[in-house]
Amino acid sequence: MASTFSKFRDDMTEELEDQVARLQKEVKVLRKALGKRGAAAYDDTRETASDIYDEIAARVGDAMPMIQKQSRVVKRAASDHPLTTAVVGLAVVGLVVGLLSRR
Repeated sequence: MASTFSKFRDDMTEELEDQVARLQKEVKVLRKALGKRGAAAYDDTRETASDIYDEIAARVGDAMPMIQKQSRVVKRAASDHPLTTAVVGLAVVGLVVGLLSRR
C-alpha cells in the first residue's frame, strides 16, 4: 500500500512539475507579446505627440504676428494709462490669490 501511495505521489508530482513548466513557457510567450505591444503603443503615442506638437507650433507660428501686434497695443495702453494698469494688475493679483486660497 505504501508503494502504491508513493507511486501515486510521484506521478502527481511529475504531472504538477510538467504543468508548472508549461505555465512558465506560456507566461514567457505572454511577456514577449506584451512587450511588443507596449513598444508599438509607445511608438504610436510618441508619433501622435510629435504630430500634435508640430500642429501647435505651426498654429502659434501663424498667430505670432497678431500676438506681437496685440502686445504692442497693450504695452502702449499701459504706458498711456499707468494708474488704470496698476488697478487692473491689482485686481488680477487679487483674483489669483482668491482662487488659490480656496484650494
